[in-house]
Amino acid sequence: MSYRYEVPVEKLGEPLRVSKELAEQVKEALGSASRKVLSEMRREAVNCPVLGERVPFLQCYVCKNFVRRVRGVVYCKGEELS
Repeated sequence: MSYRYEVPVEKLGEPLRVSKELAEQVKEALGSASRKVLSEMRREAVNCPVLGERVPFLQCYVCKNFVRRVRGVVYCKGEELS
């Protein structure tokens, strides 16, 4: 897989709001991940190069452009979202 952007993950003091549908998508994608992992992911954000704004990491995680996350850096394909 190739990627266009390397985006650092930011730690937040307060979690950003996430819709219930998005939370369910993440739970399905993670499978049997612990609540602790999910709660830590809620307190993270990225500056999305495609949308041009700060988004919760959970939204980035279920995006079609998400390639992988390694050591606090998200690799993004950077394709346009429809």
